[in-house]
Amino acid sequence: MCLGAQSCTRVPRMEVEANVPPLWLRRDILASKSGILMARRNNTPACRLIKECSQLLDGGVKPLAWVPWSKVDLEEDERIINTGIIGDLLNILAELMDFDYELVRPSDGHWGTLLPNGSWSGMIGMVQREEVEFGLGPFTMTPERQAVCEFSESVHSDNQALMMVRPGLESDIAGFLKPFTTEVWLLILLCTVSISCAMTIIVWAESKVFHTLTSNIITKVFDWVLQTVTQESSHWLPQKDGGCIIVITWLLASLVFMSSYSGILTAMLTLPRVIIPIDSLADLVEQTKLPWRLEAGTMTLKYLTDSQDPVRQKVMQGMSGFFVSCWDSRAAIANGEFAGICDEISIMKAMSWDFSTHGECHLYLAKKKVYTNAMMALAFKKNSSYLSKVNKIIGRMKGAGIIDKWLRTELANTTECLRTPGSHRQAGVSPLTFQSFAGTLLVHLGGVFRFFHGYDAWNVNFCMRTFDSTCNGEV
Repeated sequence: MCLGAQSCTRVPRMEVEANVPPLWLRRDILASKSGILMARRNNTPACRLIKECSQLLDGGVKPLAWVPWSKVDLEEDERIINTGIIGDLLNILAELMDFDYELVRPSDGHWGTLLPNGSWSGMIGMVQREEVEFGLGPFTMTPERQAVCEFSESVHSDNQALMMVRPGLESDIAGFLKPFTTEVWLLILLCTVSISCAMTIIVWAESKVFHTLTSNIITKVFDWVLQTVTQESSHWLPQKDGGCIIVITWLLASLVFMSSYSGILTAMLTLPRVIIPIDSLADLVEQTKLPWRLEAGTMTLKYLTDSQDPVRQKVMQGMSGFFVSCWDSRAAIANGEFAGICDEISIMKAMSWDFSTHGECHLYLAKKKVYTNAMMALAFKKNSSYLSKVNKIIGRMKGAGIIDKWLRTELANTTECLRTPGSHRQAGVSPLTFQSFAGTLLVHLGGVFRFFHGYDAWNVNFCMRTFDSTCNGEV
C-alpha cells in the first residue's frame, strides 16, 4: 500500500515475509463522517485512488493476517478490510467515536523493531513518525516500544510457546527394553555377572572340599543364571549347601525382576504411552531431527537475542531460518518440516482449523513456555487525542467479556488437540507392527544360535568320552 503521498514501490520478497497485518489508521484522514475520506497532501492523492497500488499486491505483497486477531481480505474495489477480532474492535471504535478510517500497511512489512540508528521500522516506526494516528496490531508491550509510542489498555495477555508436529505412537525395535531404565538394566547385568562369579567360585571350592567332579563349571553356571532370569528350567543345579544358597537367592531376585518386567511390558502394550521428545526450548536445542524457525519481524527475536540464557542463545544460533506467520505455516509445521515459536492464541487457532478440517490433531503445543504474560495492545502516537476514549471503550468491552467471547468463538474445536498425546484410548486394539517384534526376534535368534553352539559342543564331548561307534563320521 501507499503511505502518504509516496508512490507505489515493489517491496522485496525478503522484506515481505513477516507476519504484519496491514491495519493502520491514517492520521490525516481521521475526521467526522461528513469529512474527506481520502486526504490530499500537496494536491497529491493519498494513495493515487488505490487502483495503481493493486500492482503492488499482485506482485507478491499480499495482505498478511494474524489469525484470529486480523483476517484481511480485499474488496472488489481493492479496499483492504479486516474481519478479525481487531477488525471488529476497530468498527466498534469507529462507530462509537464517529470517525472514518483507511487501512494501510508499512512499506517494509514489519511489526516494528529498533534499528541501529535509534529509529524504528515497520508499524511502530510509522507511529513514531506520526504518519498514522495509531496501529492496530495488537502489539506486544515492551519498554522500548513504550518510549516511542503510547499503548492502549491491553486487549489480551498471551504466552509464547513451541508449535510442532504432534507426537504419535512409533514402532521401536528396542521397545522390549523400555520397561526398565538404562540404570536398572545395568544393575541387572551387574547382578548377573556377580552371581555367576560367586556361583563359579563356590561350586569350584565345594568340588575341592568334597572331592566331587564338576566339568565345564563356567559354562554350566552361566547357562543356569540366564535360564533362571528368563524363567526357564535347568538340568543342572549345584549339589552342596553353598551353591544351594546362591540358587535360592538368585531365584528370588529373578522372580522380582521378571514379574515387574512382564507386568510393565503388558501395561505398555495394553495402553501404549506416546513419547514427547520436545516439550521445551531445552529439548528443542538438544535434538537434531526437527529444525526450527522463528517468526520474522516480532519481538521474540529481540527477546531471544538479548537473553543471557545459554538455551535461548542456542535457539538463535541453531535456527534454520524464518517463516511468514504461524497461521500461514500451520500446514508445514503439521507435516513436520520444522517447529516454530508462536503465540498460544495463534497455535490454538491453527489447532482449531486442523481438527475442524481433518477431524484429527496434527499439531502440538509444548507445555513449557518460551515466555509468559505478554501484554498486547494498540499503539498510539504520543499525546493522541483518541487514546483516552479508546481506553474507556476497551475497558468496558473487557469487563463485559466481549473480547473473551470473540476468542472462544474463534478457538472452537481446540480442546481435543490440547490434550496430551496418547491420553485417550483409541477405538479397538492397535495392531503391533513387525518392527515392534524385531528386537525380541533378534534376541530369540541369539538364543537359537547359543543353543546350537552349546549342543554341538556337548555332542562332540559326549562322543569323545564314550567312543560310541554310532557317532563316528556323524559329528
